[in-house]
Formats: sequence, C-alpha cells, structure tokens
Amino acid sequence: MRCGSRLVGEGDRDFQVRERCGAPFWIDAYAGVDVFGARTPLERQVEVRFEAWYFNFGPRDLMRRLIFRDGVLQREETLGYGVRDLGADCPMPAAWQGLSSGELVARCGEPVSRRSRPVTIVRRPGPRQEQWREQRDEAWLYDGDDTRVVYEARLIDGRVVGIERLLR
Repeated sequence: MRCGSRLVGEGDRDFQVRERCGAPFWIDAYAGVDVFGARTPLERQVEVRFEAWYFNFGPRDLMRRLIFRDGVLQREETLGYGVRDLGADCPMPAAWQGLSSGELVARCGEPVSRRSRPVTIVRRPGPRQEQWREQRDEAWLYDGDDTRVVYEARLIDGRVVGIERLLR
C-alpha cells in the first residue's frame, strides 16, 4: 500500500505503518489462542492479538484494511471508495448489509451504542493443534431520521450481517 511517497507491505510492524501512513480512523481488535500439544502432558497456549486497521484516503480512492497479527502486517485488503468526511455519507440502512465495521464507521460514524457477545470457535488444523478464535457477535445502534426509530446493525466478525428497525 502506498502512503504518499512511502510504501508499507507484509511483514512491516504496526509502528512502521503508523509512521508512514498516520493513524487509522478505525481499529477493530480481537484475540485468539493457539494451542500446541493439545491434550498432552505438555500443552502450550499462546495468545494471539489481531488488529484490523482502516484507512480512508478520500472519495476518489479506495479505503484499505490492514490486518495485523501480534503487531506484524499480515495482509492488505481493498474496500469500497472512501468518504470526504467520516460519518457524513450514511446510506439507507438496507445498504449497510455486507459492510465491514470500518466502512460502516466511515459512512455513518461511530454507533450510539455497542453490545458484544463473544463466542469461542475451536479449529483443529492438525494432530495436537488447536486454534481458539473469538467470533465477535455485535449489535451496533444508530439513531434513525425519525426520533422514534433506531437501527440495530448486527455484525459477525466485523461485517454487517443484518439490520433491524426498532421503535424506541
């Protein structure tokens, strides 16, 4: 990814990316555990920290999501077009479906309320190996145009999977 005249890429550290690109407008952080020697006399559990950084370069450029694992850049993803002003270009709630958390924040601003219910998913990629990851089940509330209405966006792992119109 290019930030002005500087480049960032896989393997760069989070502090290097921040120095080259500035602060992201949104960070989605979560954790997991890698288990080695699962169910043996010597089981080792290592906590893994993930962060998804979101960058908005304006309405003529695409937004970017950078995924870090323990502070090291793992991959870059290209999203939809950016916005001129964060939170000032909110589409109708029906258009929220499929947006990432960063895209929703870029378009509609931060929610007025957030609730989270983490669920642990366990994968077993090989013998005596396990990966425990949080499945983030969140409900974000946004005020509607009508003062009697609020919209609840349901996000699973940082992506909108459903929208519900609620009365106050």
